Amino acid sequence: MRDSCQQFIDGQWRASDGGRDLDVVDPYRETVIAKLPAGNARDVDEAVRAAREALPAWRRLSGEARGRYLEGLADGLAERHAALCQTISLNGGKPLAESQLDVDDAIACYRYYADLARQLDARQGEPSAQPVAGVQIRRYFDPVGVVGLITPWNFPLVTAAWKIAPALAAGCCIVFKPSEVVPMPEQAIADIAQAIDLPRGVLNLVNGDGRGIGEALTQHTGIDKISFTGSNPTGETVMRVAATGIRNVSLELGGKSPIIVTEDADIAQAASLVMNGIFANAGQICSATSRLLVHQAVAEDLYAALSRHIDALVMGDPLDEATTLGPLVSDKQRTTVDRYLAFAKDEGLIPVREASHREIPRQGFFVAPTLFRDVPVESRLWREEIFGPVLCARQFASDDEAVAVANDSDYGLAASVVSGGHERASAIARHLTAGSIWTNIDQVAPPQAAWGGGKKSGIGRELGPEGLAAYQELKQVMAPADT
Repeated sequence: MRDSCQQFIDGQWRASDGGRDLDVVDPYRETVIAKLPAGNARDVDEAVRAAREALPAWRRLSGEARGRYLEGLADGLAERHAALCQTISLNGGKPLAESQLDVDDAIACYRYYADLARQLDARQGEPSAQPVAGVQIRRYFDPVGVVGLITPWNFPLVTAAWKIAPALAAGCCIVFKPSEVVPMPEQAIADIAQAIDLPRGVLNLVNGDGRGIGEALTQHTGIDKISFTGSNPTGETVMRVAATGIRNVSLELGGKSPIIVTEDADIAQAASLVMNGIFANAGQICSATSRLLVHQAVAEDLYAALSRHIDALVMGDPLDEATTLGPLVSDKQRTTVDRYLAFAKDEGLIPVREASHREIPRQGFFVAPTLFRDVPVESRLWREEIFGPVLCARQFASDDEAVAVANDSDYGLAASVVSGGHERASAIARHLTAGSIWTNIDQVAPPQAAWGGGKKSGIGRELGPEGLAAYQELKQVMAPADT
């Protein structure tokens, strides 16, 4: 891993115009591991200029050729797999086993969109599926143009792949801002782009914080679309700024996802699914199922099983393969979660003893994994996204009650259902207001399946064919039917 970074603009690494650096911190050792340039508007100007100059040639390139470049990005990640896993865990605090899954997911995403890019050639000029008498309608899929991509810190490489891969497949050119908190894994994307001779200006990476780079990127008139993943307050700002120029916006924001466990569920399976849904990545997941709704007949059994699982979590060095729960990503994030635990105390919430009385490592930005039971629906912890290892639970008496409480949320990103029968789980799922719902299965987000939600969880979809469509403008050419 490099100990300092630059800006990747027009196919070359170059010094930033910002004039200052940001510290990149190891959240376990609490030490500075690298310096990141605090880029500014001039860096963004240069990146946008390079992208716009590259756009005419890139958009005319065949889908087959763009697919080969995407395969090259996937191959480059695969060749660097072990080193990238180490970097993700060192910079982000994620246990190695989870980092390995992240790199695998990113590789799969680039390969999936390489395939869609190749298919795009045959789709150009396809006849409309809705025939009109006397009229020939043909459909063409043009790239949106130059896109600004802004990703969060919790899934480096993965959320970048979700945006970069479909944008390149569609024929867009990119100005990409990774998170300044966990930027180190993302630098490899530019290294690989350079190694595979991706045409200059097609992919530009600008490092910096929201004030220096994020604002300049969202305000830039040379950007045709912004795709942002992150917090709701920042998402609102992005949307407000983009409205000034009537620009295309995709937003993937927060969540407060429910997991429903019915009385006929297998308790061992339910406990495992609940644990994975909230404590993976220390709860720092937008789709984390942080609201547990359990049938009153099996609540005590499930709480006991969860307590045993929580006690078995191993907090420690993310680079140690024995670690199953790493630190939070930053001291700032730890402070945020600690504030919610203080709210819980003020509200008189009831912690399950085995879950809340844990000794935590003295080193690292750790918060003890915590389970609260009988949490009122008006509690801040029940309603607000915490982004940490905090699970709130309450009981229900009927499926209708569970669905009503689950849907009573500002968010609509994801949900889980654990039940003894597939038909019952599916029936509950059909009534839940969420973009992705898992029934009797762990949270999975394969590149073939669209990702996104409604309400305050965002606008639009990533992944799947829908993820490609997000970077395309549909053009219809109509002519007399006999031409």
